[in-house]
Amino acid sequence: MTEQPELHFLPVAGIRLAVGAAGIRYRDRNDLVLVELAAGTDCAAVFTRNAFCAAPVTLARTHLGAGAARWWLINAGNANAGTGARGLLDAAASCQAVAELTGDPAGSVLPFSTGVIGEHLPVERIAAALPRLLGQLDATHWPEAARAIMTTDRVPKLVSRQFACDGRTATLTGMAKGAGMICPDMATMLGFLATDAAVAPGFLTACLHAAVERSFNAITVDGDTSTNDACVLAATGTLGNDPIAAAVSPDYAAFQAALDAVCIELATAIVRDAEGATKLVTVRVEGAASHAEARQVAYTIAHSPLVKTALFASDPNWGRILAAVGRAGIADLAIAGVRVWLGDVLIVDGGGRAPTYTEAAGAAVMRAPEILIRVALGRGESAAEVLTCDLSYDYVRINAEYRS
Repeated sequence: MTEQPELHFLPVAGIRLAVGAAGIRYRDRNDLVLVELAAGTDCAAVFTRNAFCAAPVTLARTHLGAGAARWWLINAGNANAGTGARGLLDAAASCQAVAELTGDPAGSVLPFSTGVIGEHLPVERIAAALPRLLGQLDATHWPEAARAIMTTDRVPKLVSRQFACDGRTATLTGMAKGAGMICPDMATMLGFLATDAAVAPGFLTACLHAAVERSFNAITVDGDTSTNDACVLAATGTLGNDPIAAAVSPDYAAFQAALDAVCIELATAIVRDAEGATKLVTVRVEGAASHAEARQVAYTIAHSPLVKTALFASDPNWGRILAAVGRAGIADLAIAGVRVWLGDVLIVDGGGRAPTYTEAAGAAVMRAPEILIRVALGRGESAAEVLTCDLSYDYVRINAEYRS
């Protein structure tokens, strides 16, 4: 079993968390998290765009648009996806169970689930565990919560940052889970972030979307987008600052930089922890005609199972990278203008193998635990980066045994 790291974090004023073992799927481990948000907290969220989105995603969207959120209810082990009308009823019943115990409206509860698709949520187990969780709410329970939301993750993911805001020190803390079924449009991931700074609701959403685009939507493990992906950000306003309300706000830059940093670190941790992964790989495409074109080429390389298996084997099979660039859908790509590097080693120049390239130099780069694949298209000034990983025997084993 992977040794669990010590998690360093900063509590966020206005946020209390509790964890418990509801026996949803796992035995002898916590699998349920309840998070209390202080009155007046503003929330923003980004959800999966998978057409078969899970019942909790549908309900969380509805609740978020209807009023103030006071609670997050998160379960691991059961996705409550592919469960039809009953799934929505079960998600609603879980929210109602929180409402009956707290006196808050059911619509103030945002539900999140992760785990096996197609099985009905054991609402009665969740409801039975909630009274214990309500009695254990505490601002310091972020590490326990980060572990409780894990599924195939090997390690929990928890990050904190502080930033200057209105002459005070603001805190931002976030946790995430995810190791497989990771691809943009919200990469199987769940992310939960909170700050004590006050941020205007509409602007909070804009800031989160910008951060997600640079982080969780710039990673891929296996090209699969989950039914349950969600990233939610709470701003409790307990710091007492004037709300950050626009890009011209004096504290906007510091807040956005902290939010970007937390999201990027969590996204990187997800790829490092990818199912069966042994290598962290950055694919950088530059010299593109547009940012969209650069991302298109980068994702084609990052999704290629042939490239990913070569990475696992430490095999500098550069023909696979070149083939991926060629099939990325750039209709008028001039092959003679394309150059490709492994780390600092130029492997392709002028449409073919670079005269200075040696297999020994390529193999030395591929043996490293962190690898850069850099492609220059020679078409413009735009660039994009995507984080990915290799594809190993263990990825197949983990996913073959997932429901065992």
